[in-house]
Amino acid sequence: MQMEKKDIRALSKEQLRDFFVANNDKAFRGNQVYEWLWSKGAHSFDDMTNVAKTTRSMLEENFVINHIKVDTMQRSSDGTVKNAVRLHDGLVVESVLIPTETRTTACVSSQVGCSLDCNFCATARLKRMRNLEPGEIYDQILAIDKESRLYYNHPLSNIVFMGMGEPLMNYNNVIKAIDMVTSPEGLGMSPKRIMVSTSGIPKMIKKMADDDVKFKLAVSLHSAIDETRAKIMPFSKNFPLKDLREALEYWYRKTKSKISYEYVVWKGINDDKASVDALVKFCKYVPCKVNLIEYNPIDDGEFQQASEESILAYIKALENIGVVVKVRRSRGKDIDAACGQLANKEAEA
Repeated sequence: MQMEKKDIRALSKEQLRDFFVANNDKAFRGNQVYEWLWSKGAHSFDDMTNVAKTTRSMLEENFVINHIKVDTMQRSSDGTVKNAVRLHDGLVVESVLIPTETRTTACVSSQVGCSLDCNFCATARLKRMRNLEPGEIYDQILAIDKESRLYYNHPLSNIVFMGMGEPLMNYNNVIKAIDMVTSPEGLGMSPKRIMVSTSGIPKMIKKMADDDVKFKLAVSLHSAIDETRAKIMPFSKNFPLKDLREALEYWYRKTKSKISYEYVVWKGINDDKASVDALVKFCKYVPCKVNLIEYNPIDDGEFQQASEESILAYIKALENIGVVVKVRRSRGKDIDAACGQLANKEAEA
């Protein structure tokens, strides 16, 4: 029985160097291959033109490159680009390029499906099939960087982890992907231009703070009342707001990095005065800003966009206590993304 080949991108540069030494080759060959894999985004060993054919054959015998393939790409009338990304095992995730006048943002997925059960989200209706590997996350970003250069004549400027999946449920792989994106040997992007959005897992937020991460944090809050939040996001019963608050206070003490709250206002769910007052109170705990997000309905069910009056009530109350509020209008409506609110994100990292 033939052994399944390992994805070569699972190896560190040092491990690659050791592999070549063990096979009677020069260690620097590992540096060359590493550069092809990450800086140049090689899809096959044949792409590595400055590596001898015999060496490429040896790599082919021992490894694979499980790169992604952009199956379909749709461009919206507003410039948004949606990629349906096919993985090596046939599973599909989505990523989105969101342009503004001054920048392009990549909205990327971290899991196939999702571990959580947010009632308003299309992805939650898909069971979690598996976590994405660091290379698969990185590939999504690389593909959008190429699209940004092609369509908008400049490199990708920002990244948000707001696609399919809960990033903190795939923490190690997300961190490895970000490390490569920010490395001079990868895309060399500043971590300040990267935002990781979580539904709010307190122990993982504390871990990020302890790990001294340099990227920004967003929390999908949607209600600052436990009972309401549990109706919207049933899993949050395990993570009450007092625990989330404590974790966010810990995050800010350690990182001094302001938090962004992602907040959709729904008709008849969280558009009342009690909900506004609760959010105002929650925003006083830690320096933050609030993104009020226009909802993209996934069916004719209970989750429907609230009135403009309700949105204005939130804006007025938050601005009264000095919180910066932005309203995020839905992007790419003519190519609606299937993964939750992924296409809605015009978020800044």
